Amino acid sequence: MSKVEYAHLYAVAAVSILLLTILATLMAPYLIPPKQEVKTELKTFSSYDELKNYIKTNTQTASRWFGVDLIFPPGIKGGTFTTVATSTQAAESSRSYSKTNVQVAGVDEADIIKSDGTYLYMLRQDHSTGKGEVIILKAYPPEEAKILSKIVWEENRVPTAIFINGDRLVVFLSTWSNYMVTEKEGEYYYYASKMSIEVYDVQNRAQPELARNITIDGYYLNSRMIDDYVYVIASFPAYLIKEEVVLPEIRVDNNGNKVDPTEVFYPEAADLSYSFTTILSLNIREDQQAPVYKTLLTGAASNIYVSLNNIYLTLTKYDVKEYQQAIIATEETLIYRVKIQNGEIKLEAEGSVPGHVLNQFSMDEYQGYFRVATTVGQPIFRGQASTEQMNNLYILDQTLKTVGKIENIAPGERIYSVRFIGEKAYMVTFKKVDPFFIIDVNEPSDPKILGWLKIPGYSDYLHPLGRDYIIGIGKETVPAEEGDFAWYQGVKISLFDVRNVSAPVETSKFKIGDRGTDSPVLYDHKALLFDESTGLMVIPILVAEVNKEQYQGEVPSNAYGEPMWQGVYVFNVTAENGIVLKGRITHIKGEFSKEVYYSQNFVERALYIEEYLYTVSHGMVKVNNINTLNEVATIELP
Repeated sequence: MSKVEYAHLYAVAAVSILLLTILATLMAPYLIPPKQEVKTELKTFSSYDELKNYIKTNTQTASRWFGVDLIFPPGIKGGTFTTVATSTQAAESSRSYSKTNVQVAGVDEADIIKSDGTYLYMLRQDHSTGKGEVIILKAYPPEEAKILSKIVWEENRVPTAIFINGDRLVVFLSTWSNYMVTEKEGEYYYYASKMSIEVYDVQNRAQPELARNITIDGYYLNSRMIDDYVYVIASFPAYLIKEEVVLPEIRVDNNGNKVDPTEVFYPEAADLSYSFTTILSLNIREDQQAPVYKTLLTGAASNIYVSLNNIYLTLTKYDVKEYQQAIIATEETLIYRVKIQNGEIKLEAEGSVPGHVLNQFSMDEYQGYFRVATTVGQPIFRGQASTEQMNNLYILDQTLKTVGKIENIAPGERIYSVRFIGEKAYMVTFKKVDPFFIIDVNEPSDPKILGWLKIPGYSDYLHPLGRDYIIGIGKETVPAEEGDFAWYQGVKISLFDVRNVSAPVETSKFKIGDRGTDSPVLYDHKALLFDESTGLMVIPILVAEVNKEQYQGEVPSNAYGEPMWQGVYVFNVTAENGIVLKGRITHIKGEFSKEVYYSQNFVERALYIEEYLYTVSHGMVKVNNINTLNEVATIELP
């Protein structure tokens, strides 16, 4: 899918969600911790009228449409199938192959590429037709590799992520409905997002069959799969049309039900705007088993962390007040703990901590405790804004009551990455140099900073190598002479020895390209392939290089490079030898140019099956020997 198409899709999401996101971005550097309140019981509304009155009374910036007509699309059907071949060899579960890089073992995360050791399941946007599709491809052995079938959807139904579980393929799709609203000024069209879950029986990979179709009002937020159950979260803005609340609908195989107002959970505190956040579980093998769902009326949900037993749903709440000489802006992260077990869902606790959460890796559950790291700012004084920030780490019990904390970590900086691994937490903050912290979180009531290392650059993503080493992937930096900041440069991969917790050491590092070099791993951990048993690490990279001939004398630190190459870097990473480059693989033929920059041959993912490395772009799948990197086969994706 192109950047333009993605922008169009998300532009149709609710205006209230956009406004909240913009406010979050503008206010984040100027925020102070609010007074923490912990709640352990969530209430439900007694009636529709109570729900409506709650939204009208508490919403600080209500989203209201005063309309006379609503136009909904016809019933949603599954994708159409195209059979390309007839081979349907069963997957070999005993075969050695890589899976999606996930945060928690046993908790799978949806992605654009999946493998079962024999087949590849690939999500892509066909730019020639504008339609989204999932391609099922015979991948192993390479000499038999070929496309078996495609599932294709219409233009307004966009596949966003997939799961594979044995002979069941799960596809998440985003679509939208048109609302025609008549006001004094005239008629207007508004758009409301919907998401679908389609489950396909792919026992015959050449002829997938639609087994289930669930549609939820709202946009797709996130999902996980544990055993045979998929858990998905959708968010639907709380609209008022003609002073009536638009309740989200859930359709199961084209049978629809509006969410019952008396089953909607809600917090007591007012927020900037509200959304119906629905958590739904679905058994993907038992087609007759009804899905289970719970709905919360909350602010805009942002990040989730999922363990084998709980979903932790977080959202950031902002409040702005004027007091004497200061405009005080506060932020806090609201946390909801949702117990999950064999598809059952139970909302058990509500709590909050100061600040905002960076991403899912800022959170973790360990031995019954929830750990979370946040960044929070300082007040804005009239005529003199302070941009100071600080970072905190909190440990909460199962009622989401704080039992331990460390506050004011690395004042003036913000969190760039966090990784909790058992009894330790690793945190990277940054402003001009990279402090890499090791924190002891073994005793929930008394977490302690054990040691730190300050080096140039920063890590956007941290990954464990055993228990004694941490891999950091981020950017190299050069301190600026004109201010208290640094210019980021190319991609930097670091290996940290953390055996001496009071004095961690960067034992190896590898730099790629100049300023402008990028990798999807920096913002999407699923783009990383790492196999600890062999040390294989594969990273998609867009390499940019500065033309030094354009400058007289020394090249300035803020000089951007021109894109020169795209593909994957293949490394061997071990404690003994550090980070060693084995080679590079690209899908781009001929010279790299601006036209190539927008081609379908940008490699997005890499995986392995037995002794073969597969690299995947929208235009092809390339197979190389995993040891020599010699090309073995190429499957064009027309």
